[in-house]
Amino acid sequence: MALYSTVSNSPKLLRIAIVGVGLVGGEFINQLLRFPAPSPFRIVSLTSTKTTLFSPDGLHITTSGWKSDLTQSGLKPDLTVLTRELSSLVKPGQDVVLVDNTSSNVVAALYPRFLRAGIHVITPNKKAFSSELSLYESILSASLESGARFLSEATVGAGLPIVSTLKDLVATGDKVTKIEGVFSGTMSYIFNEFSTGKEGGPSFSSVVRIAREKGYTEPHPADDLNGADVARKLTILSRYIPSLRSALQDGYQSVHTKSLVPAELEGAETGDEFIRRLPEFDAQFDKLRADASEENMVLRFAGVIDVKSGLIKADLEKYPVTHPFATALGGSDNIVMFHTERYGARPLVVQGAGAGAAVTAMGVMSDLLKLV
Repeated sequence: MALYSTVSNSPKLLRIAIVGVGLVGGEFINQLLRFPAPSPFRIVSLTSTKTTLFSPDGLHITTSGWKSDLTQSGLKPDLTVLTRELSSLVKPGQDVVLVDNTSSNVVAALYPRFLRAGIHVITPNKKAFSSELSLYESILSASLESGARFLSEATVGAGLPIVSTLKDLVATGDKVTKIEGVFSGTMSYIFNEFSTGKEGGPSFSSVVRIAREKGYTEPHPADDLNGADVARKLTILSRYIPSLRSALQDGYQSVHTKSLVPAELEGAETGDEFIRRLPEFDAQFDKLRADASEENMVLRFAGVIDVKSGLIKADLEKYPVTHPFATALGGSDNIVMFHTERYGARPLVVQGAGAGAAVTAMGVMSDLLKLV
């Protein structure tokens, strides 16, 4: 109750424009509309790939009706027009926030323009913060120039406080020496099922197939198994560490990344084709598991940022069966360990659900609350 009363009594008004109304976007809209009254938040715009709604005084929408309102809108989306409309609403005590719930490169590339216009940016979209360094530097300079903030908690670990924990460690003068973790909910599920430290187990292809059926993978599982998602998250985190901020000129493509996609399947055009042919390579994965089991180890696809050496990698690693990556994970959990000077003897650990629309939207919502 203390949080709500503090928020409710705030004189600040935040006008919010939401781009992207899919699973995460839809959940975020509903969380926002259910926020206890009186709410400091006013939704002024909704934008999908096909239509948009805009009202500078706030949209009159409900959790049950906003989808049909948006579908029936005759307005086509135009981000240039939206930028201009939103910038005209920026006034003292009346902040404007763009919430980008897409995974679009096009929207991400516009963050400097929004920020320069004084519009805060909140997003779970990893593209802007894990791409080439020049875009990231443009975002930083635009934010400094106008004072508008960019917040991206949900880009790593959905609703888990991973980005904010790292920012707090750095801001308070702690020295981060190493970050390691299981950053992909998809990879977490696959290897929790496939490699338990015991002899034998289900085939790799069957675990991937079931993960896809459960909705844990992308429609094309190669988009998860290539390690790019983990590499993007490592890029985002590394850029908050002063000595590594400029280390990855080409973003996630500069990360040492181990792809688990067999070379022969890199050209598979569809997810169905990929799943059909993956059993051809089960023997290779069986051997990796057997070798790990003989050493009393498990396999986990982990991300590592070693600050001293500058090594940033996403790779299939072996961990003892007693290690937290072997014992503490379940389902599609994420787990991240921060090794720092303050947390030298025992690392600071953040763990929990690292995927899903509800927890991702919660991460976006938590960023929004930081602006109140």
